[in-house]
Amino acid sequence: MDYAALKETARAMVAPGQGILAMDESNPTCGKRLQSVGVENTESNRIAYRDLLLGTPGLGEYISGAILYDETIRQKNPEGQAFIELMQQQTIIPGIKVDTGAKDLALHPGEKVTEGLDGLRERLEEYRGFGARFCKWRAVITIDMDKGLPSRACIEANAHALARYAALCQEAGLVPIVEPEVLLDGGHSIEDSFAITRETQHTVFEQLYRQNIFFEGMVLKPSMVVSGKENARQAGIQEVAERTLECLQQTVPAAVPGIAFLSGGQSDEQATQHLNTMNRLAGTLSLPWQLTFSYARALQHQALSTWKGDTGQVDAARKALLHRARLNALASKGEYKDEMEQQEAA
Repeated sequence: MDYAALKETARAMVAPGQGILAMDESNPTCGKRLQSVGVENTESNRIAYRDLLLGTPGLGEYISGAILYDETIRQKNPEGQAFIELMQQQTIIPGIKVDTGAKDLALHPGEKVTEGLDGLRERLEEYRGFGARFCKWRAVITIDMDKGLPSRACIEANAHALARYAALCQEAGLVPIVEPEVLLDGGHSIEDSFAITRETQHTVFEQLYRQNIFFEGMVLKPSMVVSGKENARQAGIQEVAERTLECLQQTVPAAVPGIAFLSGGQSDEQATQHLNTMNRLAGTLSLPWQLTFSYARALQHQALSTWKGDTGQVDAARKALLHRARLNALASKGEYKDEMEQQEAA
């Protein structure tokens, strides 16, 4: 295993002032997004939308890497250029989602476990041949305090799967993004969110340690500690930032080079504000990790809403994407200000 190469790639993924574009939606999920703006879910439309994103001039200034889906890594844009090549021209590191989705956890109603370990070693070899340098695997943890969820069995099953996935990635020379997402769905308090997120992350790193994961060659993609979206008391930006950092300090080894947060259903502005506040706090706490973003909807939403399948709107949609990427890049350095939301993209 090439430890130096893994470490170099992981550090490049969380380079200061840059973040990761998550565009690894499955074809059905991508289709739902397209259909939300009146665009039919066909392969040609998916190619057009992915070309809109990856073909944005200047995107590599703010985006260090992009997570692709299996279909995307094999595709070419309408001009016949492979998407991987398009990314490499902007020094955007290619990544790939490798799990096969969250499935019902046997004997645990209401809980999920992520699958995809069978045949993963061979798939990783193929993806590396395409040019991928990192991977992503997402686990989902549901909070329902009335039902006693999550169960310990659910947390342990997902943590073990994440660790085995990470080991296979590093064996193949690929950096694993480890994503234990604690869902914001439900009426739980931010205190409940903190407790469950802390237990989840602690268990994940215990399993990573047991599988001999090289911490310097991985990236953590956690959810922020927020109130359940149905809770009457929604924690403010400052409280979310403070509780999220407190949780990380109690669970994440200093050897991990960076934390790339998921947006997890937050609005575009909320995700940016939370990240910015955390980075401002980080300066006073001497934290050992880079704190950045790995957003999907919170980066793509405005671009998709602007485009709506209209070729005449591609430039405007790319401008919207670049603006959102720039604001989050600034937030990853604690330099974002609310009034920037109304400014034109640079």
